[in-house]
Amino acid sequence: MYKKYLSLMQTLFLGILSLQALAETPLFNPPVLIAQSANVGGEIKTNIQPDLYSNAPTLDLTLSQLEYPYRVKYFESKVQGVDVKTAYMDVAAQGNERGVVLLFHGKNFSSDYWGTTIADLTRAGYRVIAPDQIGFGKSSKPRIKFHFDELCENTFKLLDHLKIRQVNVIANSMGGMVGVRFTVLYPSIVKKLILENPIGLEDYSKNIPPQTYETLLKLEMAQTEASYRKFMQSYFPNWRPEFDRFVENYVRIKNGPDYEEFSMTSARTYQMIADQPVVGDFEKINQPTLLIIGQLDHTVFGKRFAPPEAVKTMGDFTRLGKEAASMLKNSKLIEIPNAGHVPHLEVHDQFMRDVINFLD
Repeated sequence: MYKKYLSLMQTLFLGILSLQALAETPLFNPPVLIAQSANVGGEIKTNIQPDLYSNAPTLDLTLSQLEYPYRVKYFESKVQGVDVKTAYMDVAAQGNERGVVLLFHGKNFSSDYWGTTIADLTRAGYRVIAPDQIGFGKSSKPRIKFHFDELCENTFKLLDHLKIRQVNVIANSMGGMVGVRFTVLYPSIVKKLILENPIGLEDYSKNIPPQTYETLLKLEMAQTEASYRKFMQSYFPNWRPEFDRFVENYVRIKNGPDYEEFSMTSARTYQMIADQPVVGDFEKINQPTLLIIGQLDHTVFGKRFAPPEAVKTMGDFTRLGKEAASMLKNSKLIEIPNAGHVPHLEVHDQFMRDVINFLD
């Protein structure tokens, strides 16, 4: 009887461990990297923290309690017949205006992470428009099937509302996919295009099977502070304490009243990225294009769902940057050896020098 009881307890314990491992695997799975804060004498010091933000003030679905670096305005429109509000920052150039820059953020970020980039661009004489795309940040999160073309159309309407006729585009991560589509759909508006470690340099649908909305939602809801920190640390190979604010904001949303709705939107935008590749659009772009590629980036969108053999050939941004540059008719490639997925935060001064030189 005791042996049967012991066997039953072992089975239950192994089952709990399996569920915990599933829960702590991030939905948008970047590379498996060892997050580190220091490397002394060959010993890697990991920067895995316990729960730090369980008592932090919560955030609602539109982050109304979160301060952005500049004043936030709202543009009202319709997407698929649904009334929506687009949150955006519109920051004037200092001195004589030399042009307008439009910023596209990544999936796991909002436009607020462009704060220092906006400051430097405006000092250099550029007016900056930094929207939260529909489904992200402070903007509306409607229950729709998301499509890149509709995000681009809504952004075009915002620019038309502001009477802006031409922009330079800077786009990071998922924003790179939006930026590519926007340039193809509205070529007369885009003067120059800057792609900063964009995802979408390869067609994920070739190796990663489609996932049901129910599966994606369940996995999103299972995230923890620890799993999300591990996820964010894989974006930033040289982790710094200030990057933990992304973890804090996530936990504040998770502990808030609208986390399920937030997770629903995240699952839907995942499906948009998975189902709508943009690699075929590169050859349609004629604008001068700058590719800024952090060489430590190995992000593979949806990696957790891909066969192990397929993963070995994916997420090589060193190779993907070169291939993208060869597909673009008028491109320049800058490879940054000491950066990962978000160079404008990791090596900001270097990033801005390259951007300003290209814009000028």
